[in-house]
Amino acid sequence: MTPHATITRAAFLTPSLTKQSVYFIIGGSLFAVGSAASIWDFAGVGFTNWCCFIGAWFFTTAGLFQVVLSGDATVPGRPGQGKALRAEWLAAATQSFGTILFNVSTTTALTAKSVSAEKHYMWNPDAGGSVAFLISAFFVYVAFYRSEHTLWEPRSSGWWSAHINMLGCIAFAVSAVGAFVLSDGSSKDAPVANWGTFIGAVCFVLASAVVLPQAPWNRAQAVRAATAAPSPAGA
Repeated sequence: MTPHATITRAAFLTPSLTKQSVYFIIGGSLFAVGSAASIWDFAGVGFTNWCCFIGAWFFTTAGLFQVVLSGDATVPGRPGQGKALRAEWLAAATQSFGTILFNVSTTTALTAKSVSAEKHYMWNPDAGGSVAFLISAFFVYVAFYRSEHTLWEPRSSGWWSAHINMLGCIAFAVSAVGAFVLSDGSSKDAPVANWGTFIGAVCFVLASAVVLPQAPWNRAQAVRAATAAPSPAGA
């Protein structure tokens, strides 16, 4: 293996906000296309399941990158109270856990041979993943407030991302309710399940695109922050 190949592979495996965002965008796009196929009936259920299966792996990769980029899990607490968990890490960890549950759910959708399997290994993980995403979205708000000391900062891309992400998590939760597997193997409300997945996936794409470092508004925001920062002593 050449040194160049080693460096290239290492760079590919090194988490960054850009890679995290791009993987969430790809995963969300695949979920959106898969659910759109069911909504407008331009492809069969097999196409939908494969799109969601592949998309879930992009979600999982992005989720793992997010955990690494979130930093330490704890910070020193108040005197005599040990350490406290960081909201940013909790948000990343719970969302990453949710993506793993979606892996189980989407894999089962391709392999399940019985209604029992669909209930226990497809719908249960899907519902659990949706709950994990909702909890994660709450921790995102906590982390944003601790960082900015406000929940109203429309000039911040992180503010927009947090709200869009919450809408996506709510839509996924609604989708899980509609996807509940009945005794005959059908979904409780297939249109609700499909539309919830579609809307949630689009929200996740937008929430990730908003925070891409290469976006013009984020470059401008970085410039403003650098200009506002005090000059180093002696500069």
